Amino acid sequence: MDGNGRWAQSRGLPRVDGHRAGALAIRPVLECAAEIGIQVLTLYSFSSENWSRPVAEVDALMALCVEKLVEERDGLVRSGVRLKRVGLRDGLPTRVLDELDATEQATAACNRITLALALNYGARAELVAAARHLATRATEGSLAVDTIDEAQVSSALCTSGLPDPDLLIRTAGQQRLSNFLLWQLSYAELLFLDVLWPDFRPTHLRDAATEFAARKRTFGGVLPPTLSKGDPNPLSARTV
Repeated sequence: MDGNGRWAQSRGLPRVDGHRAGALAIRPVLECAAEIGIQVLTLYSFSSENWSRPVAEVDALMALCVEKLVEERDGLVRSGVRLKRVGLRDGLPTRVLDELDATEQATAACNRITLALALNYGARAELVAAARHLATRATEGSLAVDTIDEAQVSSALCTSGLPDPDLLIRTAGQQRLSNFLLWQLSYAELLFLDVLWPDFRPTHLRDAATEFAARKRTFGGVLPPTLSKGDPNPLSARTV
């Protein structure tokens, strides 16, 4: 969800106003995702590198996170949205962790759509933590080294229990992954949009799903002979 700061600056507003506008964009996009059948929507809300931003901005972001978790919790339950935190707990303020835990617990039985909130997340740190976890188990004797496979690695990641994303959408014109879900995005389709996140609307998500459906996904294989380049993709995006 990129472009909050630029959105605010282009209007002569403080950067925190851009983050607030970005937070307001989430609910309609989440509802649209559920309506079109997306099973998991992952939002990259705060990276492990974002701690290097000015202290006042980081504090404002943490306060906004607490505010929105409290404000939206009952609505998430009513809408059937399950919240899952993705990222490291270490470093997050206690008040943020308390509200995240409370919201995860309150929405645990919801099954309409899963909202994965990537907070204090960095893919390289995630992979290092997964490697250390598997190495520790192997050293202790609870895991045989020759049984370590892709499934074992996936189970040690922050996204354990979630399917790999089908589609990555990055807003604000940036065309890079920025240390996001490097393992999980191995076969995802990528879509880069010029629209700033606070201006992202359900119509943008619907258009993205339409474009995704037109792409051919072979996962290293070849298209079946019954499919030609102009045929619609029989698959649709389920995780974004």
